[in-house]
Amino acid sequence: MKNDKSKIKESLQSYCERYGSQNKAAASLQGVSSATISQVLNDNWELINDKMWMSIAAQIGFKKDEWIVVETRGFKIMNLLLTDSKLYHLTSAIVGNAGKAGKTESIKSFEESNKDVYFLSCAEYWNRKLFLVELLQKIGKPTSGLTVGELMNEIIKEIKKKENPIIIMDEADKLSDQVLYFFITLYNQLEDHCGIIICATKYLEKRFKKGLRLGKKGYEEICSRIVNKFIEIPDANSTDIYSICVSNGISDRKRIDEIIKDSDFDLRRVKKMIHASKRSI
Repeated sequence: MKNDKSKIKESLQSYCERYGSQNKAAASLQGVSSATISQVLNDNWELINDKMWMSIAAQIGFKKDEWIVVETRGFKIMNLLLTDSKLYHLTSAIVGNAGKAGKTESIKSFEESNKDVYFLSCAEYWNRKLFLVELLQKIGKPTSGLTVGELMNEIIKEIKKKENPIIIMDEADKLSDQVLYFFITLYNQLEDHCGIIICATKYLEKRFKKGLRLGKKGYEEICSRIVNKFIEIPDANSTDIYSICVSNGISDRKRIDEIIKDSDFDLRRVKKMIHASKRSI
C-alpha cells in the first residue's frame, strides 16, 4: 500500500476534477469526508490508515496493475454512442453478450475521460430508494434523510444545472420493473437536456419483447423512448484479442493463439489469462 499512495493521490485528483470540487467528490464516496480528501491531496497522510486508502482506491476505480484499454470494435461503437448521447441528449438501449462485447470497460473509460457522467452499475437488490440514492451520490450530493420523492426532485434539479450530462445504467437487466419505471420519469423530466443510456445483456431485449406481448405496465412507454430499438454491440474477435494481448505485454504469437482459443472470446477471461501469463514470465 505504501508504494501505491502517490498513484492513488493522482487518481483521486482526477476524480475530484471530474466532479468539480472536493466536496462533491466526497459526497459521491461512502465513508470518505472532504477533509480526508484534502489530507490525501495535500500529502498529509500520517493520520490516514491503510483501510481508508483501500476504500478510496476501490471507490474511485484505482487499479494497482496498470491495464491498457484497447479500442476494440465494441469499444469504438460504445464510445460513439456514449459521445453522441452526451452531446445531443439522446436516449438509447444498448445490449451485448456478457463479457464478450466490452460494454462496461468502455463505459468506465468514457467516465474517466468526461465530466458529468453518472455511471450506475445496477444490482439485483436495488429497490426504488437505493437506485435514487446511488444516482444522487454519483452526482455528488448528500442523500441522508430524503424520501423517494425528495431524492428524485434533487436529482432532476442538480442534473438540470449541468451542461451535457449523461446517465448510464449498466446491467439494467438486473433491475426490477418498479425501478426501471424511473427511466420514464427521468426521460420526461430531462428530455433534451440529459443523455440516458440503458445498457444490459440481450436478456433485457427479450424481457421487453415479452413484456410488450403481455401488455405489461410501462414497457410500451419505455420502448417508445428508445425508439423501439436495442443497439447490439458485437463480440470481440481474434483481431481484438490479439491487440489486447500485445498492448498488455504479451508478444509471443503462440501464447496469444492459446489465449484466443481458450478464452471463448470472453474479455474477462482474456484479462485473467494475460495476467497469469505475465506472472509466469
